[in-house]
Amino acid sequence: LKGKVLVELGDEVNPDTTVASTFIPGNVQMLNVARQLNVEVDSVPDYMLVTVDSKVTKGQVIAETKGIFGLFKSQLKSPIDGTFTNVSNVTGQALISEPPIAIEVDAFSSGRIVEIIPEEGVVIESKGALVQGILGIGGENKGIIELLVDSPDEILTKDMIHNDHKGKIIVGGSYLTSEVFDHARKIGVNGIVVGGFDYTSLSDILGFNLGVAVTGSENLGISLMITEGFGRISMAQNTFNLFKHFNGKIASINGSTQIRAGVIRPEVIISHSEEIESKKLQEKDMIISEDSLVRIIRSPHFGKVAKVISL
Repeated sequence: LKGKVLVELGDEVNPDTTVASTFIPGNVQMLNVARQLNVEVDSVPDYMLVTVDSKVTKGQVIAETKGIFGLFKSQLKSPIDGTFTNVSNVTGQALISEPPIAIEVDAFSSGRIVEIIPEEGVVIESKGALVQGILGIGGENKGIIELLVDSPDEILTKDMIHNDHKGKIIVGGSYLTSEVFDHARKIGVNGIVVGGFDYTSLSDILGFNLGVAVTGSENLGISLMITEGFGRISMAQNTFNLFKHFNGKIASINGSTQIRAGVIRPEVIISHSEEIESKKLQEKDMIISEDSLVRIIRSPHFGKVAKVISL
């Protein structure tokens, strides 16, 4: 749907800034006026007390017969609040639309508006840290990062998650169970980042076997990002260190995943203005060579991060 862009080029935004909005038309209810008033179909418009495009309220009389000497009138009341949109002398039915549903799109991450897409949205440029995972579920969420474990191989347990973690993005180590996930969800945790998760448990949460992964539209209220894979797999040390460095900072998490053409990976964005030294990637860094860091994806060392010592 087309909408309205609410920000200008060059504006600075934070994750909660609404950048665009639109309205989805409400559901339409059909009322059989001819049957309920017991009148001829072609005469239905004559009995309507409201005009097309007028607002109506629940319980308002919208159609009425003249009765006999002003008595014994039949009435039809609106079952909802909405807009009277149409009446037909062919079908004898009237249409009432429920109020439109407002849809707002937020910025998701802090940054600067560098491009306006008319009637659709914006492009935001953000400086910070980006962590991509292997698989995730749940859509976009935001919150303060809270690291709950001391090492990347530690399991995230139920007793680590308390009421004061509501609205936060919690970071575990190597694994959490579906029971712990449900506990965090009930508390109101906005996001979880962990090394590994059980495939069967993930299917139970989704209600179907994952197969070719396309996720992100689940209405869970919580986002989960798995950084390594299925099973108990320690989070990569560099990833763990990054979350440790930004513990207490506001971050944005998106569990949306698409494992097919046009791959989309789940991610966490931590906007910041720190000056951090980083090695500039060169072409030779993009190929496997001696000293390259790689992830092993076959047994018996599945999930481990290793260094190439020889080719």
